[in-house]
Amino acid sequence: MSSVTENIKVKACSIVLSKIDFADEMSKEEVLKLIDDVITALPERKELTLEETLMLRKEVYNSIKKYDVIQEYLDDESVTEIMINGTEAIFIEKNGRLIKTDKHFASPEKLEDVIQQMVGECNRTVNEAYPIADARLSTGERVNIVLSPVSLSGSTVTIRRFPKNPITMGRLIEIGSITEEAAAFLKRLVRAKYNIFISGGTGTGKTTFLNALSMYIPLDERIITIEDSAELQLLGAENLVRLETRNKNAEGCTPIDIQSLIKSALRMRPDRIIVGEVRGAEAVDMLQAMNTGHDGSLSTGHGNSSKDMIARLETMVLSGMDIPLYAIRGQIASGIDIMIHLARLRNKRRVVSEISEIEGLKDGEVKLNPLYRFEDGVLKPVGTLLNADKLEATENGL
Repeated sequence: MSSVTENIKVKACSIVLSKIDFADEMSKEEVLKLIDDVITALPERKELTLEETLMLRKEVYNSIKKYDVIQEYLDDESVTEIMINGTEAIFIEKNGRLIKTDKHFASPEKLEDVIQQMVGECNRTVNEAYPIADARLSTGERVNIVLSPVSLSGSTVTIRRFPKNPITMGRLIEIGSITEEAAAFLKRLVRAKYNIFISGGTGTGKTTFLNALSMYIPLDERIITIEDSAELQLLGAENLVRLETRNKNAEGCTPIDIQSLIKSALRMRPDRIIVGEVRGAEAVDMLQAMNTGHDGSLSTGHGNSSKDMIARLETMVLSGMDIPLYAIRGQIASGIDIMIHLARLRNKRRVVSEISEIEGLKDGEVKLNPLYRFEDGVLKPVGTLLNADKLEATENGL
């Protein structure tokens, strides 16, 4: 947008806002009619072409009723991530490529308005007292916000979009993230109620894979999902309870964390508990749930490998409970059956790089039995499942 058009946009927005009756909710058509009238009355309108006028109309509407300059990226389904670094720098990830856009916010105040609109939609609070927030837009996108001056480059917003139609395991097979053989094996494990933990770095697709894996759960089971920001979409599940954490806010609302939600979920007669991601002391409660008869639980965490994820789980448990390391390792070995590790290759392709069974403890260490490993560009079988009792019982109808 040229500087002339930008100035007209600011002026038009100001006039439209002064004329909108917020007490009496106006329809989209009424707002657009008002915008048309305001733009037509502006003397500067004569300097614009028809194409520029139509673009201005759209920009003014987005500024007033939507998310201003980033709305076009939210409307573009090929954009998977939007990164706002202050008012001047807006980046997007599109078709796997990171691109700096030519868009910017007119002022820090306008960016603040957009941020408050985002958190207001999901009853979250972000302000000087609570400058960091996670939120979820009404259309499902996950949002992380860090306000200035905590963010030195100006208020920072990161928006991650998920497909409207969740990616299935069949689609992951098509794009080469996993082989058909490995997917069929995991389907058998999910149906046999093995406890499965998915690890991977940022952007490796942990939530996407967890969602695809969860679709193998029989539809007649009662499922409880626990997340910081609700993202999972379990198609067809009727007996589904979705729980979401809540941060403390300026009004004094009690914060509700994942740890509290896991404890509550245990009283809801779940067949399955799915924890979107464990980051800290809640690992204690997750492992206790897995060790107290709640088989078939699923979760994810940040780790560089299955072995590294186990070490991180040990640290998480220690942060929430002062117990000996050998006891923690015992909880991990008896609670988690299968570890799946995801990786992002140099060509941006996301793949399952490792599927391992937790065999048990050996010499005080959690022992992994590798079942599949990504080698020479493909996921290959490298071992045999040792703890097959649950699988055999399920497939024999016991």
